[in-house]
Amino acid sequence: MTTIAFLGPQGTFAHQALRTLPISADAELRPEASVLFAIDAVRAGSVDAALVPMENSVEGAVPATLDELANGDPLVIADEVYLSVSFNLFVRAGTELADIRSVATHPHAEAQVRRWLRDTLPGVPVSLIDSTAAGAEAVAAGAYDAAISAPLAGELYGLTALATDVADNPGAVTRFVLLTRPTAPGPRTGNDRTSLVAYLREDHSGALLEILTEFASRAVNLTRIESRPTKGRIGQYCFSIDCEGHIEDERVGNALAALHRVCADVRYLGSYPRRDGQQGPVPAGRTDQEFIDSHAWLATIRENGTV
Repeated sequence: MTTIAFLGPQGTFAHQALRTLPISADAELRPEASVLFAIDAVRAGSVDAALVPMENSVEGAVPATLDELANGDPLVIADEVYLSVSFNLFVRAGTELADIRSVATHPHAEAQVRRWLRDTLPGVPVSLIDSTAAGAEAVAAGAYDAAISAPLAGELYGLTALATDVADNPGAVTRFVLLTRPTAPGPRTGNDRTSLVAYLREDHSGALLEILTEFASRAVNLTRIESRPTKGRIGQYCFSIDCEGHIEDERVGNALAALHRVCADVRYLGSYPRRDGQQGPVPAGRTDQEFIDSHAWLATIRENGTV
C-alpha cells in the first residue's frame, strides 16, 4: 500500500488537500508534526510521498519547503494541489467570545486573520504552533481557549465554531506539492509545470539576467521565481523557479541545459500537471518540431557545408 505523509495532525489544510488527490483513496495517510518531518520521512523511505505547503496567495512562499527542496538529498514534485483557504474560530462547547483568553494557530494562518483577531479579540495573545489542526487539537485538550483552524479540524476534534469564513483577505489559496524520491517524470499533458533551483556560479552584475534570458529567449514563461539563501555566507543565493512546460518539451529542456552551462548547479525538481490555469500557446519558432528542424539544419551544415 502507498503511504503518504502530510503536515499533521489530522484536520490540517494539508490533510484536506491530500484527500482531493485520487492517489490518496487507496493510500495510508500519515500525519507528521512539521514540514521537515514529512520531507525527512520521504528521504528515509518510510513513506512513498509527502504533501506539504509550497506557497500561499497572501503570505507567499513557505520557506521550510523551499529550503528543503534546495538542500539535502534530492526530491521531485510529482503533483500539485490548490486549495481555497477558509478559517474558523473554534472553541470547546460552552465557551463564549468573552471567555477567550488565548488563541493558537499556525503562523501563515495568523498572518491571514491578523486584523480580524485584533478587532474581534483585542489584547488576546496568539500562540504560533506547527499547524492549524494542532491548535484545534490543543483547544480540545484544554491547552488554549480558541484556535484558528480549517473547518475539517473542528469537525475532527469536536469543537464549536464561534465564527466562520474568517479572513482579512477573502479568497486566499494555498498551493501544496506532492514530493517523492527522484524518478523519471510523468508524460506530458500539454499543460505542465517544471520546477528547479538554479545556483549562481558567483555573484556578479547581470547574474539574474543571465538566468532570465535563457528562459525568455526560448519563450518559456516563468510562473514563480524567488531567491533563497544558500545557507553559506551572506550574499550567496539560489533561485527557486517554476516555469510553464515539461522537461520533454524541446524549449524547456533546452533552457535547463543552458542554465546548467552558466550556473554552478541546477537542481531539477520535477515536471508535473499544472493545476492553476492553462498554458499559453507556444510562439512561432519555439515549437518542438522547429527545434528539431533547426538541429537537423545545423547537423547538415556541419557535415556538408551546405543544405
